[in-house]
Amino acid sequence: MTTRLLDFVLGSEEATAQLARSLAPSLHPGDVLLLSGGIGAGKTHFARSLIQTLLNVPEDVPSPTFTLVQEYDTTAGPLWHADLYRLSGPDEIEELGLVEAFDTAICLVEWPDRLGALTPSGALHMDFAADPDDDRRRALHVAWTDARWAARLASVDA
Repeated sequence: MTTRLLDFVLGSEEATAQLARSLAPSLHPGDVLLLSGGIGAGKTHFARSLIQTLLNVPEDVPSPTFTLVQEYDTTAGPLWHADLYRLSGPDEIEELGLVEAFDTAICLVEWPDRLGALTPSGALHMDFAADPDDDRRRALHVAWTDARWAARLASVDA
């Protein structure tokens, strides 16, 4: 498998939201986005913007830091937003039902390093990094091996 890479410089929160809004319509159940980066890097803002784009009726989109998983019924099908920061191992992840959701829902996973061997092979890896010189700016490094992501990412607007 060949890993494909794409880099973005997101100059503001609005640019991050625009990227999410642009990618959202191309997502389908079975798509997994792994959102990496430090605290405050933009993962939750990206996820919130993407989810709000796909909702039938606008609603608050809280961070799943304490609930671990938030589920949504969207125009594209079921969507799971998971935050694995507080989990310590794969057993806890399996108890959440997340592994099954990888096949049946659009899944946005923050802190995906906790997945270990449970990481889906066809996932889109999105690594956010804050700019130390400009707190509004983010760098986003995107990587994938599954060919379906190339066409979808070709049409995103950041």
